[in-house]
Amino acid sequence: MRWNARTRIALASGFLGLIFTGFSVRLIDISVGRHEEYSEIAAQKNSFRQPIYARRGLIYDRNGEILADNAPVRTVIADGSHIEHPRAIAEIAAPFLKLDVDALEKKLTTPSKYVVVQRGLPAETAFELERALGEKKLRGINFTPDFERVHPNASMLCHVVGFLDHERHGIQGVEASMEDYLAGQDGFRFTEHDRAGREIVVYRGQEREPRDGLNVTLTIDMGLQSIVEDELDAAVKQYKPKNAIAILVNPKTGEVLAMASRPNFEPDKIAEAQPEQMKNHAVIDMFEPGSTFKIVASSGALNEGIVDTETRLDCENGAFSYGGRVLRDTHHYGLLTVHDILEKSSNIGAAKLAMRMGDTTFYEYVKRFGFGERTGIELPGEIPGVAHPPSQWDKVTITRMPMGQSVAVTPLQTVMAMGVIANGGKLMAPHIIKSLSDSSSKVIKEFQPSVIRQVINPETAAIVNAALADVVSAVGTAPQAAVPGYRVAGKTGTAQIPKPGGGYYEMKYLVSFCGYMPAEDPAFVGIVMIDDANLPSNLNYGGLVSAPIFARIAARAARYLDLQPTMRAEPLTEVASRDEKKEEARR
Repeated sequence: MRWNARTRIALASGFLGLIFTGFSVRLIDISVGRHEEYSEIAAQKNSFRQPIYARRGLIYDRNGEILADNAPVRTVIADGSHIEHPRAIAEIAAPFLKLDVDALEKKLTTPSKYVVVQRGLPAETAFELERALGEKKLRGINFTPDFERVHPNASMLCHVVGFLDHERHGIQGVEASMEDYLAGQDGFRFTEHDRAGREIVVYRGQEREPRDGLNVTLTIDMGLQSIVEDELDAAVKQYKPKNAIAILVNPKTGEVLAMASRPNFEPDKIAEAQPEQMKNHAVIDMFEPGSTFKIVASSGALNEGIVDTETRLDCENGAFSYGGRVLRDTHHYGLLTVHDILEKSSNIGAAKLAMRMGDTTFYEYVKRFGFGERTGIELPGEIPGVAHPPSQWDKVTITRMPMGQSVAVTPLQTVMAMGVIANGGKLMAPHIIKSLSDSSSKVIKEFQPSVIRQVINPETAAIVNAALADVVSAVGTAPQAAVPGYRVAGKTGTAQIPKPGGGYYEMKYLVSFCGYMPAEDPAFVGIVMIDDANLPSNLNYGGLVSAPIFARIAARAARYLDLQPTMRAEPLTEVASRDEKKEEARR
């Protein structure tokens, strides 16, 4: 079939029309439908990606005092595509950046459009450097806004707050545990610069705004924290121990009010810190607790109805033979009630209480008090301690664990267990985060107190409370924990330090006092631990070392919290009589 000229022209026109229609559809797809995709590709090819740093959330104490802040600084960026004289720039910039000229020149000799030369340059120094380079008309160095973490309280609360690494990630403390909330999300923009190194705003490409981090408010009260750290520093100066720890907690809510460990460090001088200084011993260390653990057997036996307030146990005149071993008391006690066993801190009495309970029931109470498991506090590195089940016990474990041997606990576990007695029998979950808020101070999330379990009934807690109050008396083991005008309750602990290969050091002790005040309605429960004090063994006891430190902390805390005295002031004759009784008890 032969087509005439008109038909051929019509077909050719139609074919060309189809081609142009296809091109038009493709052009619309590229320019409209896939505009963002190709814009980003173009931006990446013709410009560089400049980060826009998110503001890291601040950390506050419960009263709004800033614990970790952001100081404005600049990040120095080299754009190799605009650097024509790297040596000249290095000679001018090196003194400002405190860098070697040759090393800086090598870093500036780069084809890359984005090389981080230095972070954390003070804004004023950056302005002076920019002016010096401008006077010499040297291009290729840019300055982007950034921040540097600063800690107004220096080393105070260092183990709780933590610090950041060079990439601005939280490494320890709340900075690490709350990293996802504090960090936010950095933004970015693609930018193009002219030959003079100035940004061409009209050529700015893809951009994403940063999302600032949330602020974190702690349960810590810096007034109480200051008191705790002052007294801990004084104790370290006096006793020169290996470690020292102090914690204050609200027993009704589980809120940590103060937490300090020694040795410590300054987060703003982290490069100078030694590994031992950076350990938060309150949650990452475990130890044999000694006599503070006697509240477990005493409370458990009473709560199970195995004994009552009138039951008397034979304490064997100070020497009890069991399982081929002899368990001893420091004094020759005969028949003692549960109250007496706690007041006089009888090892034999505690052992016999546990034996009456039996292995399984006693171990159940060890677990119910929270030992052998992490408390779940919002701090990194917490360990569970060690509380072996009865299947792993030897013949004498049932007599040793009730007095705080054959078990390993953390300081935080111990203070939370004492809180069970202080609050009427409940094991509270400790927490150190009070709330999260945004940059406008709007509260996003508030953390509420949490009861883990009812460990003992309130009646049992009241009986044990009365005994612990008499521990802090002239006839108890901790008269030096007393605070004038207040009824203090608590328990001493004096534990030999275990050797790595087994057995115990003869002359090394970890001593503690764990207690609360006022005994009738406790405002706080606390622990003071001194590890391996530089003292003769006859003076290295919890009642002589840790108890007085607790008393000083408690007295100052009472004034700070404006606690009303719960006891009348004693006449001088009664004070003298009490002191005579103390001396007699000590002898």
